[in-house]
Amino acid sequence: MPERTSRQDERRQQRRGRASQAGQMRPIENRLPPLNLLDPAGEQKIHDASMRLLRERGVLIVDYPPALETFRANGARVEGLTVHIDEETLLHFIGMAPSTFTLLARNPANNLPIGGKSSVFAPVYGPPFVSDLDRGRRQATLEDFQNFVRLAYMAEEIHHSGGTVVEPNDIPQAQRHLDMLMAHITLSDKAFMGSVTHANNAADTVAMSEILFGAEAIRRNPATISLINASSPMRYDDRMFGALEVYARANQALIVTPFIIAGAMSPSTLAATLAQQNAEALFGICYAQMLNPGTPCVYGSFLANIDMKSGAPCFGTPEDALAIYGGAQMARRYHLPYRSGGNFTASTVADAQAGYESAGTMWPTIHAGTNFVLHAAGWLEGGLIAGYEKFILDLEVCGQMQRLAGGIALDEEQFAWDAYVEVEPGGHFLASQHTLRHYKTAFYQHKIFSMDNYEKWEAEGSRDSLIRANARWKEMLAKYEAPVLDDAIRAELDDYVARRRREIQSGRNR
Repeated sequence: MPERTSRQDERRQQRRGRASQAGQMRPIENRLPPLNLLDPAGEQKIHDASMRLLRERGVLIVDYPPALETFRANGARVEGLTVHIDEETLLHFIGMAPSTFTLLARNPANNLPIGGKSSVFAPVYGPPFVSDLDRGRRQATLEDFQNFVRLAYMAEEIHHSGGTVVEPNDIPQAQRHLDMLMAHITLSDKAFMGSVTHANNAADTVAMSEILFGAEAIRRNPATISLINASSPMRYDDRMFGALEVYARANQALIVTPFIIAGAMSPSTLAATLAQQNAEALFGICYAQMLNPGTPCVYGSFLANIDMKSGAPCFGTPEDALAIYGGAQMARRYHLPYRSGGNFTASTVADAQAGYESAGTMWPTIHAGTNFVLHAAGWLEGGLIAGYEKFILDLEVCGQMQRLAGGIALDEEQFAWDAYVEVEPGGHFLASQHTLRHYKTAFYQHKIFSMDNYEKWEAEGSRDSLIRANARWKEMLAKYEAPVLDDAIRAELDDYVARRRREIQSGRNR
């Protein structure tokens, strides 16, 4: 890069640092040892089956000839629209992906380590509907999108602003990515995801990130992380690979995730499903490395199973938990960060089913050592609804998971020797000096769930958790204050978005 560009980037970073208001937000340091579900022989069987799928069955690439040419040029066998790749070639490129990387945030204190023992929580992604106790289920709007960005910004349990937290249906589809990106950039100073609905939208994400961070800065460390889905089984299309290519060439991070509902988009057995997921994820990561060696990539897993009676997807099932463990183990085999899990439920409301299914997913998510957790808050109806109250209730679970991941501290203070000197046998420790030193931090402090007895709960209005969550999200939005954004950067972003709107409206979309 020219020296002038470097100086511009440095000044841009200084302005971002001065404009940031919020304090440092720390992701989870997961101190729990990851659960290895598969023994070494079982792990090898999954790997071998994946290599056989890629070698013999191959991956179909639809409507994107550049990818076919890239694979052919790098030693893969291309037959029509199907790419067959051998194990040696695949693993050569997989080995180029970094095992850890840093994701930039507008507030440098909120930069995120991805990989290793870090676990990052991001909100729900993609629902076309929203719901709350006051208005029920309805189509999502830009106002809803902005509200969820504000809530994610204010929530200490959420480390990342997310991406398409809801679909703003009141904005024309060709333009809404601009509004979503501006919401993430202006209403929050946490890291955000890029648009993947078209290569042009990915290019807009990169251009706006360059305005915000500087072109050279985002080549050193990615400013965005974007979700690339395989069209399972064994298929990628122009939309996903087009966006992947834009991001890879700009060295922006990618979460390469097969979208699998087992029994429909994969066979009904977990062994075959894990092998297929492994093949699809590695194939996409391989392509990114062929385009730009060293592109930051996350091995993604979104895996539910089908209800054989109705055909609907199921969440929080034993099979889903086993798949999370298996996927995490395979990601570790290739030294790649892992994405999976979330507060998933098939329930249409934040009821007991939603709570049990969400917990049934989040516990294995943490025990598997998952590095990036999309859909950590707000998910309802299999991802069709972003629920305001569900978002708040999920924050409670996220907070508990953060405490769980911290493990057990074993320093001298934790053994409380002075408390045993102060308290006689048969006494109690409530008033001891050790308890007074630790009473705010010793145990997880609930924010929504009630620990009151029945009489106190009844005297205070008999409010259940949904009513308390309803009051909480309204209170948070009422207290919201946007983080400061440098005026010059804001003006440059506004100019860029206005120009791109004109181009899209006139039909000159790049």
